[in-house]
Amino acid sequence: MSSALFFSTIEVTRQTFYRSSLSYAIVNLKPIVPGHVLVIPTRPVPRLTDLDDTELSSLMRSIRRVGKVLERAYGAEGLTIACQDGKAAGQTVPHVHFHLLPRKFKGDRFAGNNDEIYPALDRAEGSLQSEATQTQTTEPLKVDADEFRLPRSMEEMEKEAKWLKDFFNEEAVSSS
Repeated sequence: MSSALFFSTIEVTRQTFYRSSLSYAIVNLKPIVPGHVLVIPTRPVPRLTDLDDTELSSLMRSIRRVGKVLERAYGAEGLTIACQDGKAAGQTVPHVHFHLLPRKFKGDRFAGNNDEIYPALDRAEGSLQSEATQTQTTEPLKVDADEFRLPRSMEEMEKEAKWLKDFFNEEAVSSS
């Protein structure tokens, strides 16, 4: 069995759908758009500059690989990829991570104004801090001001993680 994964102090093993030796990807508790995920280095460091070259390379390869799967899984035509690197940049959980958001020309809630996704990411990042202090039990989760982004249940997140994991299994089968 694989070892437990932590995003800062939050145990996220059950939300994980992709894992390399030095990084992993999880589904989001409160996605901004369908398919919004996080890609995270295994070693919990606060800043991108704290990663060594091998960790950084692994993280970037993971972002590329996860991004390709997200585009296929969600029928996306592009990705918004964002990292708030440090507290001054809006990072609230002291573990470097990248947000990957599948984007479409039609049916994307930010299609009319792409720049509106960035304030939404800022709000999402702020809500992570309150979630970091909560346990991963059946206790109700705090909801931020974005009423359209209600927290999902662990079961919902596990279902999406399993679905996404299957895309990587298909990829492995087709390449062998």
